Amino acid sequence: MIVVIQRVSRAQVRVDDEVLGSIGQGLVLLTCALAGDSGPEIDWLADKIFDLRLFADTEGRTNLAVADVQGAALVIPQFTLAADWRKGRRPSFTKAAPPEEGRLAVQRFATRLEARGLPVAHGRFGAMMKVELVNDGPFTLVVDSAAKPAS
Repeated sequence: MIVVIQRVSRAQVRVDDEVLGSIGQGLVLLTCALAGDSGPEIDWLADKIFDLRLFADTEGRTNLAVADVQGAALVIPQFTLAADWRKGRRPSFTKAAPPEEGRLAVQRFATRLEARGLPVAHGRFGAMMKVELVNDGPFTLVVDSAAKPAS
C-alpha cells in the first residue's frame, strides 16, 4: 500500500455536487492498494500513520500526532499512485490491486484508523472525485508498506 500524507488545515471531497466528506485540521491520505497487499501490512501502515508526529507543539517542533491535535483524516482512494511511467507515454496501473481487492484494502485501512479513535471522512472508491484542501506547511510525505522494517 502506498499513501501520500498531506497535513491540512481543512479539506473536503465531492462527487458531482455532493460533499462526501470534509475535515478541519488533520491529514488527507491519498491511498493506493497494491496487488497482494495483506491485512497485517495494511494495519501496520495505518498504525504507523496514526502515530507519526506531523504536527507542531507549542515550541514549533513536529512532536504531535494527529490525535494529539484532535485532528481527523480524509481517506481518498487513488489507484494512480501505482503508476509505472517508465516505459512509453501512457502509465500502466498493473501494480494496483484489482478493483474489489483495492476497495476492501482501502476500507480496511480507514477502519483501522477509526478503530484507533481517529475521525475519518471518506472518498468514494472508483468515483471521479474533486478534492479540495488547504495544505498546512506544506507538509507532505509518501509512505509505502513495502518499506516496513524487518521485525
